[in-house]
Amino acid sequence: MSTGPETFNFGVPWEAGYGYSQAIRVGDVLYISGQLSHDADGNFVGDGDFELQTKTTLANLDAVLSHYGANRGQIVQTTVRVKGLPAHFDAICQLHADYFGDSRPTSAVYGVVDLAFPTQLVEICAGAHLTI
Repeated sequence: MSTGPETFNFGVPWEAGYGYSQAIRVGDVLYISGQLSHDADGNFVGDGDFELQTKTTLANLDAVLSHYGANRGQIVQTTVRVKGLPAHFDAICQLHADYFGDSRPTSAVYGVVDLAFPTQLVEICAGAHLTI
């Protein structure tokens, strides 16, 4: 008998305030909300530093995966939102490629006008299949 979806949260203030979970596991599928550049206490990291924001965002993605005993090789899809995409396109391409290596998920990259925090430049959400 199924117990329903298993959720994960970091415990940062905006999870309850916005009303969402960082991830939900349903069977072998993991749906991961948009990750951003924050530390364990919920403080934004990397004002004005695109590379640092992206690396911290990907580290948070790793933390979500780790909670479920998963790894980046099990990610099958990403959606990347970038504020100022023309200025950061080459960097996001390289950072995404470096993060995934030979395991290349499907992906969509969107340029956006704004993100949740005024100095936020990147947000990455993902889907993973836990049995691959």
